[in-house]
Amino acid sequence: MFDWSNEKWGALGESGWITFFAAVATILTAVAVLWIYPPTGYGDDFVSFLENDVAHGNPHLVTLAFGIIFPIVHSGLASLRPLGEKIVGARTWRVIFAFPSLCLAYSWIVYFISHAHDGIQFYDISHIGWVHGLAWIVNFASFLFLYPSVYNLKEVAAVEKPKIHLWETGIIRITRHPQYVGQAMWSGAHLAMVGTSFTALTMALLVGHHYFACWNGDRRLEAEHGESFLKIKERTSIIPFQAIIEGRQQLPKDYYKELIRAPFVLIAVGSIGAYFAHPYMQAGAALARNTGLVPGGILDDIFLELN
Repeated sequence: MFDWSNEKWGALGESGWITFFAAVATILTAVAVLWIYPPTGYGDDFVSFLENDVAHGNPHLVTLAFGIIFPIVHSGLASLRPLGEKIVGARTWRVIFAFPSLCLAYSWIVYFISHAHDGIQFYDISHIGWVHGLAWIVNFASFLFLYPSVYNLKEVAAVEKPKIHLWETGIIRITRHPQYVGQAMWSGAHLAMVGTSFTALTMALLVGHHYFACWNGDRRLEAEHGESFLKIKERTSIIPFQAIIEGRQQLPKDYYKELIRAPFVLIAVGSIGAYFAHPYMQAGAALARNTGLVPGGILDDIFLELN
């Protein structure tokens, strides 16, 4: 079990960190070339297929399709992890898992930004100052609700062998599935600011996927850790603070030390940076939408040869 007091990052110049940055750069380059950049990637082809062939121009049906496809791919590959690791190894499976998830997440985010104000406008309170301020605080706090495995950056990038860890310290004492809670907070805050039917549907799909992930995550942890996980499950809860209120979880007097984690600095900087980058995100989404479909991509010749 993870012990926060023994957390070690290692020196920045260590070869493992050099490998980490190289691995991250490699997979992000692959996503950019094979998916994002229209002349070489296939992301625009995929979105065009959803818009024209599946949804026939209805953005609600497009986001619904994303809300079905993404969970199937993301949670499906996560569920296949034990089998996949036996075949190709833990590191290779992490890449197989990450690549389609990143591609689909990018396309869904860009599509959401482009169409957030589509559909029925139920309300518009975005001009009220205190509402904007409250939504910003909730959004910022939501990024602090992360599953502890996210902090193992070298495992995330498959530099070190990825493992299915069992946690009980830190945020897990508050909620066993912090990313579900964080997603619900993020979605609620965005829906408060953008009261459209498109945004409501997208937020419901996101929260619904994370709710399913609570069950799927518990199932995977039980399969990996057995009785050890069931004991932790008894002492924790999905609903924040429920286990504490019911007396099943006791917070130590120095509990705050479990929450003081170096990655929170990066998360805080990234969250603030993302807020100020909103105009650039909107501009990028508009650029992607206005660019439209550039048929095919860099692998066309290979596909033609296979045919």
